[in-house]
Amino acid sequence: MDERADDTHEVLNQPHPRGEADPWAADPVLRSHVAARGGSARDLAAYGQALADAGARDLGETARRHPPEALIFDRHGRRRDEVRFDPAYHELLALGLGHGYAAGPWRGGSHVTHAAMVYLTSGVEPGVCCPMTMTYAGVPALAADPGTAAWTERLSTPDYDPSITPLPARHTATLGMAMTEKQGGSDVRANTTRAEPDGDGWRLVGHKWFCSAPMSDGFLTLAQTAAGLSCFLVPRLAEDGGPNGIRLMRLKDKLGNRANASAEIEYHGARARLVGDPGGGVKAIIPMVHHTRLDTAMAPAGLMRAALAEAAWWCEGRSAFQRRLMNQPLMRAVLADLALDWEGATALGLRVAAAFDRGDPLARIGVALAKYLSNKRCPVVTAEAMEVLGGMGYVEETPMPMLYREAPLNGIWEGSGNVICLDILRAMARDDAARAALDAALDAARGADTKYDAALRQLRARWPRLPAEAEARAYAEAVAHCLTAATLIETAPQAVAESYVAGRLVPRGLTPGAVTGIDADALVARLTARG
Repeated sequence: MDERADDTHEVLNQPHPRGEADPWAADPVLRSHVAARGGSARDLAAYGQALADAGARDLGETARRHPPEALIFDRHGRRRDEVRFDPAYHELLALGLGHGYAAGPWRGGSHVTHAAMVYLTSGVEPGVCCPMTMTYAGVPALAADPGTAAWTERLSTPDYDPSITPLPARHTATLGMAMTEKQGGSDVRANTTRAEPDGDGWRLVGHKWFCSAPMSDGFLTLAQTAAGLSCFLVPRLAEDGGPNGIRLMRLKDKLGNRANASAEIEYHGARARLVGDPGGGVKAIIPMVHHTRLDTAMAPAGLMRAALAEAAWWCEGRSAFQRRLMNQPLMRAVLADLALDWEGATALGLRVAAAFDRGDPLARIGVALAKYLSNKRCPVVTAEAMEVLGGMGYVEETPMPMLYREAPLNGIWEGSGNVICLDILRAMARDDAARAALDAALDAARGADTKYDAALRQLRARWPRLPAEAEARAYAEAVAHCLTAATLIETAPQAVAESYVAGRLVPRGLTPGAVTGIDADALVARLTARG
């Protein structure tokens, strides 16, 4: 018998392995929008090359396959209250922090460059973004207090030290957050954790339902004082290196973000420093929330890019019904439609980051609009991209299941959809400068596309005043789409901007690909460009 007669394992009609590509070099769309907003191509090129050279995708897979482990007690029964991570997780943190993910904007860099680093990291291993984002966002929350200068200096140092040592012995540090409690959720004013004066500091007692990045060197937290809800900085260790009354109760068993640890903790007389005024907890924590929202607006763009890049690679390397998938008109229509959401999210996120750099009031309302719209589109885009791969899209050997599990997270973190929409209404009602900046941004795009002009008129005719609370989502979606279109009119090729207007500002079908009037060839070419 011919030895090859029963050979069933010849590999046919499969794309070639993708390998470890440089995510910055392979993404000309990101590069073009970063250039339009004044980001540092040099810093981002160095970071992209470092991710590729380190095999960051393999590191991310290793960190997910060996998730963090809670070490609550030692073998003698003494409390340990530590979280053990795979070395791959620490290596990814060292890459990001060492290249200025958290420190860059506070060391002469820009929020645009930072936002692009969020995008690049999210497409590789989103689990490491959480501690790096909070470290970045903690700096403006602490900067107004001279007593926290040692913290802000270390948080804004571009390096990473995984050792468990008190702050005086460290040259760099990370910051976590512990605000949410069981009975309150987003309603932090319902928190019951108590703070009592103790000499020149405070002692905290209470339970926190979510503590993000529990192995950080310190945590911003909220607790009740006699004056009301107040903000505190809680070191993980006492100055002598001993425990600081922070007890690890358990790690959350989450749907995604599995390489990162999220925990329940309790404060048992934890020593803390007041940040801001007694009773001014929400005001003190707002700068951190504002900056973390920038990252939750930018991360979904990175997730969408990763999912669509995988789908496009599959379509270019596989045939069905005697034609390459990429040449199937219906497949191109679907990919092009999805690409609108990705490029819109990328452009709007970077525009908002540039507003942070300039101190532009648009940042106040723009970050909420970008966070809301980009995160509502991300799960849809990721699910459709998974479907492109057929059954293989549902297999853990591909990145699609990981991206699918990550897709909803940023919409929950730092304010779920309803919270963000109510915040948009609040900002429009109370912040005259933010409202004027938004109107100016929308008006600046008039005259370039008659369909855009008509959509803007319809928006303002429907809501001459702020809507009732029940309409907040409809209002936020419409405004965010218009701002995204205005942004693309300013910085994207004409075919992309006109397609976004035609595909998002006029009535259309509910499913991706059920759209007319878009330039599929131009959009697919942008998606598949290799640099």
